[in-house]
Amino acid sequence: MEPREELRKAVERQAKRMQKAEHERPTLIGQTVFLGTLGLLFVLPVVGGAYLGIWLDSLVNGYSTRWTMSLILLGVFIGGLNVYLFVRE
Repeated sequence: MEPREELRKAVERQAKRMQKAEHERPTLIGQTVFLGTLGLLFVLPVVGGAYLGIWLDSLVNGYSTRWTMSLILLGVFIGGLNVYLFVRE
């Protein structure tokens, strides 16, 4: 068999595998991993902002939640952006 024919058959096999993978339904484990990833992409910036805000507020004399609330809201925005960019991909 000539090399061109072997290459053509290999490419056809690979194309069929790719089409089959696109049409198969996602598994429960795959969906769980996807949702877990989305959760982490959203929650980690919020929690990080909360901890950083609490630390910054502890440096100020008196009672203040200005940094905590600001950084939690920033974390929500960044988390939402992370999820949007991940899903768009």
